[in-house]
Amino acid sequence: MFNFCSHYMTSVPDKISGFCRDCLSEQSAVRTRCRACGSPRLVYHRELHALTLAHIDCDAFYASIEKRDNPELADKPVIVGGGKRGVVSTACYIARIHGVRSAMPMFKALEACPQAVVIRPNMEKYVRIGREIRGMMQDLTPLVQPLSIDEAFLELDGTQRLHHDPPARTLAKFAKRVEQEIGITISVGLSYCKFLAKVASDLQKPRGFSVIGREEALSFLEPRSVTTIWGVGKAFAATLESDGIRTIGQLQGMEEGDLMRRYGVIGQRLFRLSRGIDDRTVHPNEAAKSVTSETTFFEDISKYDDLVPILRDLAEKVSRRLKRSGIAGQTVVLKLKTADFKIRTRNRRLEDPTQLADRIFRTGLRLLEPETDGTKFRLIGIGVSDLGDAARADPPDLIDEHATRRAAAEAAMDKLREKFGNKTVETGYTFSDKRQK
Repeated sequence: MFNFCSHYMTSVPDKISGFCRDCLSEQSAVRTRCRACGSPRLVYHRELHALTLAHIDCDAFYASIEKRDNPELADKPVIVGGGKRGVVSTACYIARIHGVRSAMPMFKALEACPQAVVIRPNMEKYVRIGREIRGMMQDLTPLVQPLSIDEAFLELDGTQRLHHDPPARTLAKFAKRVEQEIGITISVGLSYCKFLAKVASDLQKPRGFSVIGREEALSFLEPRSVTTIWGVGKAFAATLESDGIRTIGQLQGMEEGDLMRRYGVIGQRLFRLSRGIDDRTVHPNEAAKSVTSETTFFEDISKYDDLVPILRDLAEKVSRRLKRSGIAGQTVVLKLKTADFKIRTRNRRLEDPTQLADRIFRTGLRLLEPETDGTKFRLIGIGVSDLGDAARADPPDLIDEHATRRAAAEAAMDKLREKFGNKTVETGYTFSDKRQK
């Protein structure tokens, strides 16, 4: 892989063009530092100006925003997450040196890094900043496919005339713009397909810029673990290892039919991705699959009456997000995590899509009731899936007059909250609840 800072120099041919990621000056020969500004952050690659598909990933997004907003945290380990019974949402790179990882239980994270500063997530702020960055991505190309709040695929083929630069330099300029205007850093992966672009963006974090071309795809993938392939988690990796398969190179030596006989449809994915074959294109308007909200408790809760106000609060959060986005969902999904970390999901499809907190909540109650049999829960969540346009949502209920009145009351509450804040008006369900993390 001919993309490097100074420590990759020995593997790079003598005559290969590149540029400096700091001053953007062209480099006519391989150097350890930029001939113009002295920076070691140089990019060289045989296919540098031919590749157009990128994956952009913000570096430790939540933690980076918190450090930006509080410079006193700059040199400290920062964990963004819930209380002692919650999980880590994001850890800064200093905390990661101590072994802290996303989705790690908070008590384990604090055991690994007791000196860490723990900050509760501020999702409204993160979403706002994520949208700013996405808008900047759309200045580069209309072909932006978000994967989450802080990452997206971009297809820049055909943008050279607009930006007067090949995609690689356009992306380097974009990274500089995000640092200067937003105050956080990003990592860029550039390749010819989605799979390898996403792999590339992880290679040199933070502030990475990695390139994987067609010529090197097979040799690059050969020594890597099978877990590099999308969809191969710990459980499936264990299955592959039991069959003697640990590396992608071993998959490269197998026939497609053999892999499919052994592992079904995923066998075809193993065959193709192990060879760097990925025909997926960038879909700019690919919709989110669900809208959810969940919380972890300070102490396990087993009683139905104690879970009800928490469920109501979560349903209102989901409803606000749906209304703000102009979408609605037709299937309500309840999520519960037991004290021994087992997850239960229950769902119910509605006759019509909904945005209403009341409808989401009442459907959630019907799903919750049979689960409250004395089992202790550490987490509850509610959400909706089967998303679509809000135009078809919540038609008047000609049978249940009370439902129509509740919908009108909710609309009035929304107006007050929009003007004076979300806590201006509360229902009797949520007014006194203090048990969430």
